Amino acid sequence: MNEFHINPALIAAVAIVIAAYFSITITKEGQVGVVVLFGRYKRLLRPGLSFRIPFVETIYRRLSLQHRSVELEFQAITLDQANVDFKALIIYGVQNDEVETIKRAAFKFIDERSFMQSLIRSVEGSIRAFVATKKQSEILVLRKDIVDEVNLNIESELNDWGYHLYNLQINDISFDEAIVRSMAQVVATNNMKAAAENEAQAQFISRTRVAEAEAQSKRVIAEAECDVERLRGEGNARLRKEMALGFSDAAAIIEGSGVEPAAIHFEMWLDAMKHVAAQSNGNILSFDGSMEGFEKTMRQMSLLSKVEKVAPTELHTN
Repeated sequence: MNEFHINPALIAAVAIVIAAYFSITITKEGQVGVVVLFGRYKRLLRPGLSFRIPFVETIYRRLSLQHRSVELEFQAITLDQANVDFKALIIYGVQNDEVETIKRAAFKFIDERSFMQSLIRSVEGSIRAFVATKKQSEILVLRKDIVDEVNLNIESELNDWGYHLYNLQINDISFDEAIVRSMAQVVATNNMKAAAENEAQAQFISRTRVAEAEAQSKRVIAEAECDVERLRGEGNARLRKEMALGFSDAAAIIEGSGVEPAAIHFEMWLDAMKHVAAQSNGNILSFDGSMEGFEKTMRQMSLLSKVEKVAPTELHTN
């Protein structure tokens, strides 16, 4: 019967291989390994090939130094009790690769899930607190203010955890359907009001221009009429002057020739009647053409010439 012999050299070789296998650790680029010795922090493993004491030193956690992101969907209530739905994107990561920062990031929370829950609740709580101080009409234009408020409130807290919030993007802000309808109605009403104001302003300007044009036209017409009346008056004055000079010359000639002035007056009267008859446009003009009428007219003309001779003398005497 064959006896089984244990080869010490083989056992030693196997032990060395196992020890080497458990002592060699490879850390990927962008990560850092946290090593503990008997449950207490010992050191960090940087990217590349590292060695550790097998079965004594253990890797507690591998932390990624790369940026990570998470999407959020939550609801907040404004100062005037309007529900606002938010969709946001958080970009965060370990603050730096220093030892104390890595230790805070590795040991502050029991696991990654607990950290994520705390981060999300902190961001949502900060946004809700800010929105609660604003009215619904202000929220849509306050994206940057919301981001600044979140960074201000949770930056120190994240630093204490070993992390940093690199970016917060508010991707969507929406309201309840009833609020959206009311906001659309307000916008439509404001647009109608602005359109009415513009139309009224346009009508006012148009009517003002028309009124100004009419006033200018009336001024021009009035000035032209004034000029016409002035020229007409000047013409009439010159006509009367020339007539007076003509009458004066005619009277001198008649008086020197011994002709009865009443005859001249009668002739002028007949000429006037002819002119009236020619310009009457069909109207009927009647006068007494009998001998009695002629004698009556001559007497009146003679009396008229006597009055013209006496009147200047009486006026001069008075």
